[in-house]
Amino acid sequence: MSHVMRERSIRRRAAVAAAAVPLLVLAGCSSTGAADGTTEITFLTSNDAPNPETAEALAEAFEAEHPDVSVTVEIRPGGTEGDNLVKTRLSTGEMADVFYYNSGSLLQALNPDSSLVDLSDQDWVGSLTEEFVPVVSTDNGTYGAPLGASFAGGVVYNRAVYEELGLTVPETWDEFMANNEKIAAEGDGVAPVIQTYGETWTSQLFVLGDFANVLAIDPEWAEQYTAHQRSYAEEPALLGFQHQQEVAEAGYFNEDFPSATFADGARMVAEGEGAHYPMLSSVVQTIVQNTPEAVDDIGFFALPAAEAGNTRATIWQPNALYVPRSTEGAELEAAKEFVAFVNSDAGCEIQNEMLPPAGPYAGTCELPEDAPPLLADIQAYFDEGRTANALEFLSPVKGPNLEKVTVEVGSGIRSAEDAAAFYDQDVENQAKQLGLEGW
Repeated sequence: MSHVMRERSIRRRAAVAAAAVPLLVLAGCSSTGAADGTTEITFLTSNDAPNPETAEALAEAFEAEHPDVSVTVEIRPGGTEGDNLVKTRLSTGEMADVFYYNSGSLLQALNPDSSLVDLSDQDWVGSLTEEFVPVVSTDNGTYGAPLGASFAGGVVYNRAVYEELGLTVPETWDEFMANNEKIAAEGDGVAPVIQTYGETWTSQLFVLGDFANVLAIDPEWAEQYTAHQRSYAEEPALLGFQHQQEVAEAGYFNEDFPSATFADGARMVAEGEGAHYPMLSSVVQTIVQNTPEAVDDIGFFALPAAEAGNTRATIWQPNALYVPRSTEGAELEAAKEFVAFVNSDAGCEIQNEMLPPAGPYAGTCELPEDAPPLLADIQAYFDEGRTANALEFLSPVKGPNLEKVTVEVGSGIRSAEDAAAFYDQDVENQAKQLGLEGW
């Protein structure tokens, strides 16, 4: 899973001291009925803020509607430690009755057909978007319900700068570079493109955000990549690296790009110090928090492809709720009721409040009326059928050093071609560790 996603980066990360303590206390305790007839279930979530707070709010609201059910929230670590813990508890039959986990390729690594309850017969399944269904399903069933909204990878831009300079949203790469040229010439010091290598994961969007365009050209790319039949050293995937190099060599980055942080980038695009920030749309959450007066000036467009017909928005799907096969009887029914509640009107209201959306929902929930205008830009790509899921939802292959080589490309240290070849080697080592065929 990419560092972009591993962090769920843009969701305000807060350290939760001794986050695993509640888990250690409760791990291995099976759900049982209380003496008063109440059915007790457990809900496992990650320690990334605001996930614990959201879990507690959902549990409290669910209990108010279902006084015969008690929900205990457990907290697990994030990252690799959390992944390993989830796999261990599933394999030993000690998983919580409902748990929050990744969708996409990391879910497939859990062997859902044998470890999870098929939820295909639940009413909310019919509301799932066609983009979300594959990332929580196999040929044998649908296992996950979304918690939170999707978000997009592309270019977050300042509408006020565009209006002042008479620019229009680019549909091709040449149009994008022409906009950058005009901003550099007439923008009175505005940086055409913001980069923030003080936090290296932010350097990856030229490559990761371009993936929908790769699929538009080669629809079988992800499948063939997993089988070691495609690579980043060849077009169309090479183009993401080449585009980053082209923008860097043109001198369009902000002067402090080597040390600027993600928060700096959010502020710069919000205040018009920079016109374009290749980033996940989740950055709007930081803008809402830190510069709320600028939210209406923020827009989004997909990283442009060479040809307008191939320009699409790359989408990161939300994580999901799952029920393990170890949950049975009254607890299983209560767990299903809890998952359904999360996707009910009451559950959606809590999601909108606790997990401010940065893209369209993947299920029953609807965006609030006061949602930032940027979300309407992203919705337009969905409405036009111009989206594709990010690579990590389609392939388990992801090397650990992508952010290193994209920093080097953006800094002029390594060429696009050299970076892509290096990354292909990095990926090969990881794919062998996964035991994938063809590697």
